[in-house]
Amino acid sequence: MTRKKRRKSNNKISNLTNTILSILKKERNKTFNYKQIGAILGVNDASSRNQIIKKLQQLKAKKEIEEIERGKFKALVTTEYHSGILDLSSRGSGYIISDDFDEDVFVASNNINHGLDGDEVEFYAYTRRKRGKLEGEITQVIKRAKSEYVGTIQIHKNYAFVVADSTKMYKDIFVPINKINKAEEGDKVLVSLEEWPEKADSPSGKVLKVLGKPGEHNTEIHAILAEYGLPYEFPHEVEDFANKLDTSITPEEIQKRRDMRNVLTFTIDPKDAKDFDDALSFKVLKDGLYEIGIHIADVSHYVQEGTVLDDEAYNRATSVYLVDRVVPMLPEILSNNACSLRPNEEKYTFSAVFEINDKAEIKKQWFGRTVTYSDARFAYEEAQAIIESKTNTIPAEVSLNGNAYQTPQPIADAVLKLDELAKIMRRERMKNGALSFDKVEVKFDLNSDNDPVGVFFKTSKDANKLIEEFMLLANKKVAEFIGKQSPKKTFIYRVHDEPDDAKLAALQNIVGRFGYKLDLKDRKSTTSSLNYLLKEVNGKKEQNLVDTLTIRSMSKAEYTTQNIGHYGLAFDYYSHFTSPIRRYPDVMAHRLLQHYIDGGKSANETIYEDKCVHSSNMENLATKAERDSIKYMQIKFMQDHNDEEFVGVISGVTDWGIYIEIIINKCEGMVSVRDMTDDHYVFDNEQYAMVGKNTKTMYQLGDEVIVKVKNADLVKKHLDFNLIGKKEE
Repeated sequence: MTRKKRRKSNNKISNLTNTILSILKKERNKTFNYKQIGAILGVNDASSRNQIIKKLQQLKAKKEIEEIERGKFKALVTTEYHSGILDLSSRGSGYIISDDFDEDVFVASNNINHGLDGDEVEFYAYTRRKRGKLEGEITQVIKRAKSEYVGTIQIHKNYAFVVADSTKMYKDIFVPINKINKAEEGDKVLVSLEEWPEKADSPSGKVLKVLGKPGEHNTEIHAILAEYGLPYEFPHEVEDFANKLDTSITPEEIQKRRDMRNVLTFTIDPKDAKDFDDALSFKVLKDGLYEIGIHIADVSHYVQEGTVLDDEAYNRATSVYLVDRVVPMLPEILSNNACSLRPNEEKYTFSAVFEINDKAEIKKQWFGRTVTYSDARFAYEEAQAIIESKTNTIPAEVSLNGNAYQTPQPIADAVLKLDELAKIMRRERMKNGALSFDKVEVKFDLNSDNDPVGVFFKTSKDANKLIEEFMLLANKKVAEFIGKQSPKKTFIYRVHDEPDDAKLAALQNIVGRFGYKLDLKDRKSTTSSLNYLLKEVNGKKEQNLVDTLTIRSMSKAEYTTQNIGHYGLAFDYYSHFTSPIRRYPDVMAHRLLQHYIDGGKSANETIYEDKCVHSSNMENLATKAERDSIKYMQIKFMQDHNDEEFVGVISGVTDWGIYIEIIINKCEGMVSVRDMTDDHYVFDNEQYAMVGKNTKTMYQLGDEVIVKVKNADLVKKHLDFNLIGKKEE
């Protein structure tokens, strides 16, 4: 019987050179033999093995790889690799921000290689011959920025996909059917990424939590928090620990503190405030001096290091202020009770006490732990009524309880004197080059179902500025007290770097469209002209746009142990000391201040710098969540105004459309260029305009236009307008 010859396989492995180089370069510090490469490629037949062996020898001969020991190969790395942070666009391409380059490195969508927005990535860079621009290819993801995403689940027979809400998540997430966690078709869920195999088109994950049905109020609010990894409830053990704390005021503890219970003390806060973490005391001294105390809730007395309560506060790092709720840093027993400086209650406080003259000059200062008693609680409106009328009468319409009343004359006198001193301090700050941002805050009137029934704008008046100046004073003087000590001591600073010249030049270009000019020749002229700009736009249609663009041109304020001063406030030393109920850096500042008052040595700088970075990151996430909640509520509000025409200002122009901010409510939406059907419109980058090819009609940044709501999508958080036309002069 003749034996049949085995047929030789002629299946050629395509693109084998690049595939082998890619495998070896990705794991540059490992060696591979032909079997391992075959396993990665999913082939084990004789023909494929021979192709791999032959190709390895060819690449070795070309000196593209090296043979470390017999049959084991490694990439010969001639390319210089860099690392940076990936900033993705919604279109799938992105830029890498790297300290190794002065410019951001463009990455095409086919070179992203499983990188996701915010990831720390390794890449190599090259210059495109035609454009001369720097481009890059990601070789590996060093560290994921996040592993959890919010999205809508689509369930099939044996598997599911989660379509992420974020436009920057360019792949749907595959979820095995046994990992959907009882989710139902169309539910909004929180999903965790588990792996993304080399050859897989999509990452795979599992559903961590079902958030609810898309479009429902609580579902969308919880989704906003979940998107940024922010909790909306405390673990049971943290609540239990907090509830068991001794929050009584004891004679033993009072003995350790400066007793200021007999000094006139009061709080001034928003009408709807539930926690009062700062109070002012006022006392007339001899020789034309005033003793003014800035008293801050002594959170560090209750929140001790090494406890589950402290761990939770640190992890959160900040309270989150959404439109319809506050997600506190501390459990309610502390934030609204023990640490809240409520009227007619004794409280443990940490204080900065100053002796000040009529020129607002500080003659003496003292820092330390105190016990205080708040004699009164004012809303900003009530304090404002005293300042404006220069009497002690509070009208019914601004009163907390809805009734007109007269506050005791000593309190009214204290408010008037504090206002007088605050105005002197503010003038001095402005003279020294501080920036005066009075950006309009959008607020909503909500009904019992948390539906927005009205929009109003919060503006800062004298009463707000009074509190602001004395909080700034305490923050500045505490930072100075530590920062000027020798030898240097580790401390938590709130710093704000000088603005980038290129951003200021871009701002000048934009505001020039409205007829404003900036003088950027030196720091003094820059801050002076910025303040003049902010003053000039006040109350005008373009105010919110110019305010926003000016803020964006500034550097971000952050926490660090390395003091560089605060540009926006024109302070050489600045910290956060005055809000420990809602900011963890303030808790750290209290601890360090007491440690140094007690004669302690300088704290470990590396440990505190890491805590500063964490606090800055969490603050950034909280800010994004707060903005998203405002955007959500604006869209919800506009759903009920589909048939109305609105006058808006063009706040942004891109090649895909124009963004418009409605003047009367500050809601911003977009008109897609596809919907501008009266002409073929082209984006003019230099003029910040959309220009009609035939009619030459121009829609330019800052123009007033009339729009109607086309679509208000709560789930996607998109507000789309139809453009009616330009507003006639």
